[in-house]
Amino acid sequence: MKIYRVIDDAGQSVYAAQTPQGLAAIGGDIFGQFSVTDQPVRSTKLLAPVTPPNIFAIGLNYRAHAIETGKPIPSHPVVFAKATTSLSNPGDPIRLPACGPSAVDYECELAVVIARTCRNVPAAKASDFVLGYTVANDVSARDWQVQLGQWVRAKSFDTFCPLGPCIATGLDPSDLHLTTTLNGQVMQDSRTSDLIFSVPQLVEFLSSDLTLLPGTVILTGTPSGVGVARKPQVFLRPGDQVTCAIDGIGELTNPVAAATSP
Repeated sequence: MKIYRVIDDAGQSVYAAQTPQGLAAIGGDIFGQFSVTDQPVRSTKLLAPVTPPNIFAIGLNYRAHAIETGKPIPSHPVVFAKATTSLSNPGDPIRLPACGPSAVDYECELAVVIARTCRNVPAAKASDFVLGYTVANDVSARDWQVQLGQWVRAKSFDTFCPLGPCIATGLDPSDLHLTTTLNGQVMQDSRTSDLIFSVPQLVEFLSSDLTLLPGTVILTGTPSGVGVARKPQVFLRPGDQVTCAIDGIGELTNPVAAATSP
């Protein structure tokens, strides 16, 4: 099933499922009991499919990406957080920060959406607590990463977490194809089989003595091909268009825009 969050023609934010006839309203709570109704939904705008209470992210979780950055393969997941205010919708612009400089990079990632409150979940039971998967772009200001020596600010600017287009349920996350295309050129092309720590391992690690709330989003890491590792380096500029895509979920496309005034 593909679950979308949209603005309908009445101006309301609603959840809807893709059916052969089009979008149909979902009744109930997607983080509890819900069902697909026969009520059609006309979408006027596509929204990020969830408004997460927390966004956890994993760094250096693809073997080829660790190699391209010259970093050793980590012995445990490298965890950081993104501010929930960095959340952005499909189609909305990624705005370069006004506080520059702006060495802003793209990062296509498989994102996990937690279904219900959980803590101390063993890897073997992780799928019981996953609602589904979506596509994320873990937009990153590389200059701020280097300057501060930590990642949270560099990855938490407004619009730096586009998410969508939907939550896909019932997927096997172990070998999904993912790509990033920048202005029509493929920049990242990999599979989740290159992950160092699998989705079940990440859920087990993150939930250890840490409560994961319904709607929590886990960004599982980006593959090789990021702009900062290219020669010459490639960073996002106003007028660019970046598309992150994962098989079984869909495409997440965002334009890039100049900074706005304070």
